[in-house]
Amino acid sequence: MARKWSPEGWREMPILQQPNWPDGAVLENTEARLNNSPPLVFAGEARNLRAKLAEACEGRGFLLQGGDCAESFAEFHADNIRDTFRVLLQMAVVLTYGAKLPVVKLGRLAGQFAKPRSADTETIDGVTLPAYRGDMVNGMAFEEAVRTPDPDRLMQAYSQSAATLNLLRAFAQGGYADLHQVQRWNLGFVSESPLGERYKDLADRLTETLEFMAACGLTSETTPQIRETEFYTSHEALLLGYEQALTRVDSTSGDWYACSAHMLWIGDRTRQPDGAHVEFLRGVRNPIGLKAGPSLEPDELIRLIDILNPDNEPGRLTIIARMGADKVEAGLPPLLRAVNREGRKVLWACDPMHGNTIKSNNGYKTRVFDNILSEVSGFFAAHRAEGSHPGGVHFEMTGQDVTECLGGAQAITEESLSARYHTHCDPRLNASQALELAFLIAERLQAERSGENRYMQAS
Repeated sequence: MARKWSPEGWREMPILQQPNWPDGAVLENTEARLNNSPPLVFAGEARNLRAKLAEACEGRGFLLQGGDCAESFAEFHADNIRDTFRVLLQMAVVLTYGAKLPVVKLGRLAGQFAKPRSADTETIDGVTLPAYRGDMVNGMAFEEAVRTPDPDRLMQAYSQSAATLNLLRAFAQGGYADLHQVQRWNLGFVSESPLGERYKDLADRLTETLEFMAACGLTSETTPQIRETEFYTSHEALLLGYEQALTRVDSTSGDWYACSAHMLWIGDRTRQPDGAHVEFLRGVRNPIGLKAGPSLEPDELIRLIDILNPDNEPGRLTIIARMGADKVEAGLPPLLRAVNREGRKVLWACDPMHGNTIKSNNGYKTRVFDNILSEVSGFFAAHRAEGSHPGGVHFEMTGQDVTECLGGAQAITEESLSARYHTHCDPRLNASQALELAFLIAERLQAERSGENRYMQAS
């Protein structure tokens, strides 16, 4: 029998990946201010997302999760938020049209400010300082004052998240997401790429469909589904003091919800079954995610599922596999078999980014487009072999025209990485690369669907 849960219960458990805050009293005061601040999201929104993910879990939808590896204070700008939102809309249209499945749009936005690190400190030229842990903890500049964790940054992260959410809601509900705008969503540098023409062709077909629907009386004015979209937010729940401060009791159900985002996930470094992060997230009713790397054993995964989703509810738990292109073939099938054997209801998503990070010959942290695609292909192949549903993808990407990942239709080379390498942490797909992946995944989903249909007809 599980022990009784409380929002502060995690404080009694071992915890990893935490900053060394210099003044506990200042931190406590900041958390109290956050606790008195309005929630960023609402329980009803989290329940709606959970219902959508439950449909995807049963094979009746597909999850598209994407956004920045680490949001920054310096790059906080309406244009940047709009461009990332726009690319996600483009990707969703491609996936929906190609796969004939509803796409759940989930941004790594409005809260992705904290990052786990491989070491607590960084040493340069004999000087050792705290590692950069994301803008809500400290700054990137290698200076003692900047690298010292500062609780005031938690409040700044809250304020920026609130503003970002406000803008995203305006975009989603205020007409920007109207499918009649599908041609205008094409970013300049994407429209000039080989993918631009392909996207234009799809947009032309969609426009023809909308014109037919209008002739039947289905327009933006009569059909909200054409004019608006549902868009949700997510981030890794790393700083539990921040998450606890924004956790509230839902007045309609009496359940606890983490109100910093619609969905929170546990990272591969903090998924200890008896650790603080698992303890905290087991008690909130949000849909939650769990990163699964190559070191995760099947028995441990089942144990984690039983802790995090004891009632076996579809939509509650998403397993985000991040194996690496060279490990997915060996690492993923045993996990799928264990979950299938035990009858656990989880949504499977593929994170092809975090297992495929390399250092280029000229010193840049980067990822190779072909490796990303290879892991996605391996993910689909494993599910096909095990008879389970490949339910979603998880990308670190941006709407900006960056040069951080090698390859793709743009053929970004090691020499061109320096041109527009702007990330605060991990390398991101640019809009063209993200859209290219969406087309390739849509083709794969379409092929999977055709295969299922042929099987059903043969039966």
